[in-house]
Amino acid sequence: MKPSSSELVILKHLWSAGAQSVGEIHGAISEDLGWSRSSSRKTIERMVDKGLLSQTEAHGLNIYRAKAKKIPTLAGLIQSFAADVLGLEGPLPVSNLVKSDILSGDELAELEAFLKVNTPSNDEGA
Repeated sequence: MKPSSSELVILKHLWSAGAQSVGEIHGAISEDLGWSRSSSRKTIERMVDKGLLSQTEAHGLNIYRAKAKKIPTLAGLIQSFAADVLGLEGPLPVSNLVKSDILSGDELAELEAFLKVNTPSNDEGA
């Protein structure tokens, strides 16, 4: 499932910070999104329903972690943008992403491999 832009902000935070409560997530993202705590909570609950986050309980608090895997999620968004916005198909170079704050060198290599294998021209389901 493709996350919305606000859901992506939450996913990116959890990918880097690890599992957190609604309060911790809200504290980290509220400035970027300008949300109230209830808006953050509702979005997080919706993300659990969509399968983007998982929820567990610890010490009476609901704790959330990213269930959506980082590389496949980012690859899907990149492929969608390239195809839908730019009209591009086929393997996409990740060399333009080298300065990304959310991808390590190893993750860039994994993303490039994922994009090569999962392009519309190589994917029989597309």
